[in-house]
Amino acid sequence: MAATAPAVTPPAVAPAQSPTTAAPATPAGNAPPTAAPPPPAAPAPPLSAALSGPFPGGRVVRLHPVVLASIVDSFERRNEGAARVIGTLLGTVDKHSVEVTNCFSVPHNESEDEVAVDMEFAKNMYELHKKVSPSEIILGWYATGHDITEHSVLIHEYYSREAHNPIHLTVDTSLQNSRMSIKAYVSAPMGVPGKTMGVMFTPLTVKYVYYDTERIGVDLIMKTCFSPNRVIGLSSDLQQVGSASARIQDTLTMVLQYAEDVLSGKVAADNTVGRFLMDLINQVPKISPEDFETMLNSNINDLLMVTYLANLTQSQIALNEKLLSL
Repeated sequence: MAATAPAVTPPAVAPAQSPTTAAPATPAGNAPPTAAPPPPAAPAPPLSAALSGPFPGGRVVRLHPVVLASIVDSFERRNEGAARVIGTLLGTVDKHSVEVTNCFSVPHNESEDEVAVDMEFAKNMYELHKKVSPSEIILGWYATGHDITEHSVLIHEYYSREAHNPIHLTVDTSLQNSRMSIKAYVSAPMGVPGKTMGVMFTPLTVKYVYYDTERIGVDLIMKTCFSPNRVIGLSSDLQQVGSASARIQDTLTMVLQYAEDVLSGKVAADNTVGRFLMDLINQVPKISPEDFETMLNSNINDLLMVTYLANLTQSQIALNEKLLSL
């Protein structure tokens, strides 16, 4: 359901004067008329202007986990007495999707009657981010909480000057309904022509995406959910290989169960899933069990030899230190 904000009156904008182009004169006689030179090409719009037209990617916002982690961290570190925190969303836009990859918090003071945002801090932070990630642009802003207030309209108006059609992301850190609700909106003008205009926030679909490195961090954070003290140590390489093998085995068990259910008629066949499984099977290299076992044993022997040499070197270093201390 779209959330409707209180009406605000936008500043009047004078229409731009269109340049007048003189028609070329027709030469005398039977000479063919001279073609007018083509108009100069319009300069390419900035990347943030990609949000000004129809929303790309079917009104879907692709959100990375590092953004959520930064928002929650800024909320936990907020000033005493602050009800919520706000910040700037950064990311990339193309004709197919809008991807939020980074963010930073912006100091602000909020009361019942007014709101003050440190705009200079936001500009300086964005300039610093551009030096590290020049491809990231301002996509909008975020706020903790589940409501869109009157102050949200004023803050959104500021970000409308920094990015066309900015995104407003809300993160419910109060955990209503025992879950963190995450929603995204874009604004649209509402009202009668010639009268005071209001702003209506229409919802967008939020999808969670991640890079491979982010997935490792998310998996590690998820393990703390089952730890009584919420602390977990880093696992060794061998433990990570074992965990990955266990996940692959669980996935294969799930796929086999799905195939058996389809063959028995318990589940309706899905052609898309079938084509995906066929492509996955075709990617598996064809190798005999004997050759696979030989290759695996060879790699294990190499790994054991490296481990033995590393332990031998460690023992020699410790022995050398004791001899030098005599």
